[in-house]
Amino acid sequence: MQFHSDELEFCGYFPGVVGDIIKLHAVYYNENWGFDVTFETQVSSELTNFIREFQKDRDDFIVARLNGKLAGSVAIDGRGAEFDGARLRWFLVEPDFQNRGIGRALIRKVIRFCKNVGHDKVFLWTFKGLDAARRMYELEGFRLSEEHLVEQWGAKLLEQKFVYSLLLTSDQSI
Repeated sequence: MQFHSDELEFCGYFPGVVGDIIKLHAVYYNENWGFDVTFETQVSSELTNFIREFQKDRDDFIVARLNGKLAGSVAIDGRGAEFDGARLRWFLVEPDFQNRGIGRALIRKVIRFCKNVGHDKVFLWTFKGLDAARRMYELEGFRLSEEHLVEQWGAKLLEQKFVYSLLLTSDQSI
């Protein structure tokens, strides 16, 4: 089921949203992947630091709300963008709202932001097994550039890096 535009809103920071995003990530990844407390504490530390150092001409933070409820989030962390590219982070759509186009809308919004502020490249880290997300990333123009085994958050994972070049080629469009 797709969303109706009058039910969905996109916004930035508002009081309480950081805690909501941390909880969404902690619960989702624990229930589906067995991630332990180290994942939640890392998300908490890194997200709060990002919000504290946020610069609107470098970073982006978008929250999707459907009928007033947190539906998903995504951020662009532009710190270090001149070297490695801007980093796409904290992307997750609440399970009850998945498969409605919200994730694609969030990704397209942050890519548009990156183009507007002049970031040359966007990258994200994920892991093998998130197949629906991987399909969406690839449909939007991200390409797998690196993968390696890691043991973190109480799990063994094949970590993957995807990169999107903002120097458009014929197979990328937003």
